[in-house]
Amino acid sequence: MYVCFFTDGEPKTESSTGCRYLNMGNLLKVLTCTDLEQGPNFFLDFENAQPTESEKEIYNQVNVVLKDAEGILEDLQSYRGAGHEIREAIQHPADEKLQEKAWGAVVPLVGKLKKFYEFSQRLEAGLRGLLGALTSTPYSPTQHLEREQALAKQFAEILHFTLRFDELKMTNPAIQNDFSYYRRTLSRMRINNVPAEGENEVNNELANRMSLFYAEATPMLKTLSDATTKFVSENKNLPIENTTDCLSTMASVCRVMLETPEYRSRFTNEETVSFCLRVMVGVIILYDHVHPVGAFAKTSKIDMKGCIKVLKDQPPNSVEGLLNALRYTTKHLNDETTSKQIKSMLQ
Repeated sequence: MYVCFFTDGEPKTESSTGCRYLNMGNLLKVLTCTDLEQGPNFFLDFENAQPTESEKEIYNQVNVVLKDAEGILEDLQSYRGAGHEIREAIQHPADEKLQEKAWGAVVPLVGKLKKFYEFSQRLEAGLRGLLGALTSTPYSPTQHLEREQALAKQFAEILHFTLRFDELKMTNPAIQNDFSYYRRTLSRMRINNVPAEGENEVNNELANRMSLFYAEATPMLKTLSDATTKFVSENKNLPIENTTDCLSTMASVCRVMLETPEYRSRFTNEETVSFCLRVMVGVIILYDHVHPVGAFAKTSKIDMKGCIKVLKDQPPNSVEGLLNALRYTTKHLNDETTSKQIKSMLQ
């Protein structure tokens, strides 16, 4: 058991109660001796955690993926679609110039959609690598977070990216409209034996997979949920609790940092609050998909009331997308085991 006291900014230890101060790199663990039933309380330094020697192999692999994440989001944010050209082509089916113009507008956009989809596959591989590292024996999830703070930060960055991507995708109907038009036109060109520029870009098999991906309201979350479920089923020698406890511990870390003024005051970047909120919601959703009874049951290791309260304490406009993610992308919210109080909090 651990407790840390600060006087004049300096950490002091208290040994007479059997408690002590533990500082491991950028992670400050604060488990008060009287509040153990609340679960692990951490300050996990999402802003500055650096990999130790033992983390570097996985860290470098995941870093190759994450360095492209911001560019993907920028491309998605600037995605305007070919709605005008498509409408013109549909309204004037005999006008070849308009057909060519619409096709010429759609093909490069489908190239972007292919890039987004392929990035989801790379992200999935990165997540599975991190799960393998953060759930391995003999350490507990808490010990992993203490020892591998940089990997925990990368896990958080994947979730943060995922929710940002899905928020942008949900508000851009042009994505599915463009892709549907591309597939319809490609099919028609094949029937008429017209050579199709762009077909090599996205063949039929890939188009089917992309179509399923973009049909999801939150495609990146679905990818990660499926990947986490698959990770658990493929690693039968690893207790499922190793994975679910990793997720619930991360949710607890984020909630405590957000609701504790002393912790929030340590954030040097104002974006860190929204980062923590997204990560908290992301791990709740993953937990809800992987755990047999989900995140909302009384036996859940996630304090759902506390997490929802933290969300509702933020400016409404900043968290509506995250509350919707809990409402519509979780698996067990509407189960009978979910308390009426939690359901009403999310109404």
